[in-house]
Amino acid sequence: MKSSFVALAALAVFATPTFAQELPQAVKARQGQFNIMALNLGILGGMARGTVDYDADAAQAAADSLVAVSMVSQPALWPEGTDSMSIDGTRAMPAIWENIDDVMAKWAGFGEAATAMAAVAGTGKDAIGPNMGALGAACKACHDTYRAPE
Repeated sequence: MKSSFVALAALAVFATPTFAQELPQAVKARQGQFNIMALNLGILGGMARGTVDYDADAAQAAADSLVAVSMVSQPALWPEGTDSMSIDGTRAMPAIWENIDDVMAKWAGFGEAATAMAAVAGTGKDAIGPNMGALGAACKACHDTYRAPE
């Protein structure tokens, strides 16, 4: 009985890495950029809705962060085989790799919307709302086609 327990414990220790799938670095990086985007969009969205007090410096920093993320080179973050049908832990649909030029064009559209926000974010609360619409539309353009539902 004791040897069965030891064998079972050893199996659990050594087999766990086999069962727990570690996400590839590229997936972690692209999810990280989306987390940074979500944080900064949340700051700006809160200011636009009035649930967060407008702060010109914070608004500008959030908008500048969105621009910085939009400038990250994307090809290395999207290697083949990192879609939701190939691995767990991602909502990236296989259609991304079938339409990568469209995805990159949409990413460029996000960059344009982020740049427009950065041009006005520090000038006043009223400038944020209209630009949030453009940012939201840029995000939605990809999510509707290329992100699997939760």
